[in-house]
Amino acid sequence: MSTPITRRELREHVAESSADAPSARKRRVGRLLVDSALWIAAAAGVVCIALVVLAFAAQVTLIMFRTGSMSPTIPAGSVAVVQQVPASQVGVGDVVTVDRPGELPITHRITSVADGVTEDERVITMRGDANASDDPFPYAVTSVRRVLFSVPGVASVIVALSDPLVLGGITVAATVLVVWAFWPRKRREEGRG
Repeated sequence: MSTPITRRELREHVAESSADAPSARKRRVGRLLVDSALWIAAAAGVVCIALVVLAFAAQVTLIMFRTGSMSPTIPAGSVAVVQQVPASQVGVGDVVTVDRPGELPITHRITSVADGVTEDERVITMRGDANASDDPFPYAVTSVRRVLFSVPGVASVIVALSDPLVLGGITVAATVLVVWAFWPRKRREEGRG
């Protein structure tokens, strides 16, 4: 059975509660900000997990464009999402990335497709949208990475985020946020008397 509260004790409790209103409001705002930051971090984590699953399951990766050979379709500084497909699934007009031994991969539009020496192989010629002529030689390929879509201007952001100092800072900030959000706190006594 609880001890009865006198009117005086009740008035003192109400006076303390009203005096604490600004600090309680500040705590609620702080808690809202922390909860929002945690939700944003959780959403970013889900996106990262989805990208890893896509990379392994559907062989989807990113390609960054340094040159403007595919302008205006894909300008320099763009990032394209590409998917590994058999060469038999591509046709004239597709934009694909071809790996070249000893050189950087090249991403251009297919201008012709011919059968190769094996059933899986295709010989393709390609040209950049900004170029006046086809690439100097055809490519014999069994698989290519087809461009699904591209986003202009994102390459510089990805390069900046891949810097070790930036990655370390993001990791430390996320760790501090999670530790602070879940750190045990003392509960205030509800009824003083």
